[in-house]
Amino acid sequence: MTLDLSAIRSQFPGLDRPAIFFDNPGGTQISRQSLNRITQYLVENNANHEGAFATSIASDAILDDAHRAMADFYNAASPQEIVFGANMTTLTLHVSRSISRAWNPGDEIVVTRLDHDANVSPWVLAAQDRGVKVHYVDFDVEDGTLKLDDLQKALERKPRLLAVGYASNSLGTINPVGKIIEMAHAAGALVYVDAVQYAAHGPIDVQKLDCDFLVSSSYKYFGPHAGILYGKRELLEDLFAYKVRPATNQLPGKFETGTQNQEGIAGVLGAVEYFEWLGKEFGDEHAEGLAEGGYSGRRLELKKGLTALHAYEFELNRALLKALQEIPGLQLYGQSDVLKLEQRVATFSFRLNDMKPRLVAEKLAENGIYVWDGNYYAIGVTERLNLEDKGGMVRVGAVHYNTLAEVEKLKEALLKISAG
Repeated sequence: MTLDLSAIRSQFPGLDRPAIFFDNPGGTQISRQSLNRITQYLVENNANHEGAFATSIASDAILDDAHRAMADFYNAASPQEIVFGANMTTLTLHVSRSISRAWNPGDEIVVTRLDHDANVSPWVLAAQDRGVKVHYVDFDVEDGTLKLDDLQKALERKPRLLAVGYASNSLGTINPVGKIIEMAHAAGALVYVDAVQYAAHGPIDVQKLDCDFLVSSSYKYFGPHAGILYGKRELLEDLFAYKVRPATNQLPGKFETGTQNQEGIAGVLGAVEYFEWLGKEFGDEHAEGLAEGGYSGRRLELKKGLTALHAYEFELNRALLKALQEIPGLQLYGQSDVLKLEQRVATFSFRLNDMKPRLVAEKLAENGIYVWDGNYYAIGVTERLNLEDKGGMVRVGAVHYNTLAEVEKLKEALLKISAG
């Protein structure tokens, strides 16, 4: 079954305005289910943790539901493997202190130049604190793919940890994370996966990947501003937690420091419920293979929904690539081979003629088309492409509520801008 874009777009109140949202890699519009959960929480269940009274008891039940929901979303073995925080960056800065506590001077770690800086600087700072050497894995500037030969050489040095992205928030590259994790584990390294950019575009299965840690931010997939970390239970149990003394030593609470953004966590539950709705409405044609893969209940519905949107986004991906390649004076960065679209999400970065990316973004905004410009915190990419001191790039990113008609309007606007 193809997606009913009218039904889908009706789930997003923010789309009810004369604007085209291609700013999605920086944050998507929020789903109605997530909004409803936030409102309901604040009106009916707004209380602090572990009280003896009704609203606190109800609040704790919602937070427990949210942990179970994200365990289903990631296909984690247990809700105790789910840790909520402010966002991916804050969670990574926090847990990097715990992980690096076991490092010793002379140890080594590996990061990549393709990653968002939130999966680079926390590890570099921790390495500086512990006297640990950092190896950077490069990417191919022609197609935006990670250099696996460079990675293999770095892994031969038996690093303690590899930090890698599931998909690039700058160039759209989907890394072969399954293969990368196998390579890292063979070298004895832990693997910390940044899935922020990928999570809106396809299903995630942490057990199948066998990653040690994986983290995302729900405002990138139709929820509120919140971060959600997965960690293998045995690793989380063994890690030292930086926390205040009265806080629990049990999972996941020992890493959820202070009073959390509880209405936001309720909103994450709503975002998962949106994907569940998507699976029930549009995912039937994917049910058989996924059920045979061992998924059932909500986990099956989530995988159906995410598989269905992934299939639709492949067409958006193709349309965006074709449109951008038809603009005179546009230089596209990253994978541009139409036969290799499975290696990227529908996130494209480019420069147009000799125009500053900010000016292009402003001109598109005048046409009601919202895009990002700059480095999007993937500063390693713009530095490697020698664009950091030139304003970076323009970034266009589609998700499944975008339409082919919107792609055509983007093309028409860029043609006019290119023609001056």
